[in-house]
Amino acid sequence: MLVATTFFYYNYKFSQFKFIDFKQIILYTKNDIFIPSKDSYYMLIFSSKMSNIDKLLLKIPKNYPIIAIDIYGKEYKNREGVIFLRSGTNSILKIIQKFNIYEVPLYLKIKRYNKTLFKQDSEKKYL
Repeated sequence: MLVATTFFYYNYKFSQFKFIDFKQIILYTKNDIFIPSKDSYYMLIFSSKMSNIDKLLLKIPKNYPIIAIDIYGKEYKNREGVIFLRSGTNSILKIIQKFNIYEVPLYLKIKRYNKTLFKQDSEKKYL
């Protein structure tokens, strides 16, 4: 019984968090396709029409680099510890669907699962 309970709990926890594959969801830095180089990131999803990026960044821990995705598509210069990414509408919609996003701004931690596949490693935190 204990083994079955442990198995079901592990499957529940494993399926509770989502994956993002940067080979399938294409995001762009200023001129290049984003290729993750770190093992963990905070992923911030926001709209520059609704939020002040400086205030949002103050609310996110500095333990890992931040990849900031503006769903409005405004272009930003990268800052220390922050990589601003842009994308087409289809990729933004895939991210919204994949992580069940109903409200922005929010952030979550993602952790490398293999070369381009990252797994959500925290709950979504709305700002």
